[in-house]
Amino acid sequence: MAEKIKLTKADRRKVMLRSQFLQGSWNYERMQNGGWAFALIPALKKLYPNKEDASAALKRHLEFFNTHPYIAAPILGVTLALEEEKANGADINDAAIQGVKVGMMGPLAGIGDPVFWFTIRPILGAVAASLAVASGSIVGPLLFFILWNVIRIAFLWHTQEFGYQKGTEITQDLSGGMLQKITKGASILGMFVMGILVQRWITIKFPMIVASAKLSKGAFVEFPKGMVDGTQLQKILTDLAAGLSISPEKVTTLQDNLDQLVPGLAALLLTFLCMWLLKKKVSPILIIFALFIVGIAGHFIGIF
Repeated sequence: MAEKIKLTKADRRKVMLRSQFLQGSWNYERMQNGGWAFALIPALKKLYPNKEDASAALKRHLEFFNTHPYIAAPILGVTLALEEEKANGADINDAAIQGVKVGMMGPLAGIGDPVFWFTIRPILGAVAASLAVASGSIVGPLLFFILWNVIRIAFLWHTQEFGYQKGTEITQDLSGGMLQKITKGASILGMFVMGILVQRWITIKFPMIVASAKLSKGAFVEFPKGMVDGTQLQKILTDLAAGLSISPEKVTTLQDNLDQLVPGLAALLLTFLCMWLLKKKVSPILIIFALFIVGIAGHFIGIF
């Protein structure tokens, strides 16, 4: 009886490292198939020493494949397990392997965007940007780069290993409610974090004057005519610190009224509007250009 061919951890690690080029060979007909086949080459060469068998294995992995680039890792793990069984004599045909891939790539693709693009990356980006803006330090971008890649590579490796160990059993988990729970949880966390960041990163001001009133003597700072000496300057600064107005007229803007009601209300409403437009399938590029046009026009008119 021939000795069983077994993929070592080093072999599987090579596949994981090469899977980072999954999107390096896109095409309109079969999407990510080139990057997928490229990732599997080290494993297929070991499992099929015969050139004809290796060519046939590579050919069956040049079929259509498309999913989130990081979520492809568990599918790779399951595929490695199937190919290993097939190479050791198990009755597994090409259609079965392709069927498992197709059956997994659709459901798994749905959790890639909310987990990575809409939760992890915005959170890390906001923290890094805050550090960079606050102190001008290079620590901010370095922190983003290091943490993002540590999380990404750790996810690729551990989920690929999980898929390899579980084999085809993982498809039973996907048929349950696990994916829906992960997606819902990631979406809630992402929206919670983005809601916190709205107040910090989005600023809308309405300078339109809604009311004005002359202040009584003693309610505003009286600036002396001509040159100001040290004593007069000290008095001016003391009056300002005491809360006196800098002008003899109190002006109330629309923004002042909004801030008294709910600070940051306009920014929050704008965020909700953009979310609603995205839900209605309006192009993000169109929304961005519309915001530019409205902002510039509003500034010239005097609304913003």
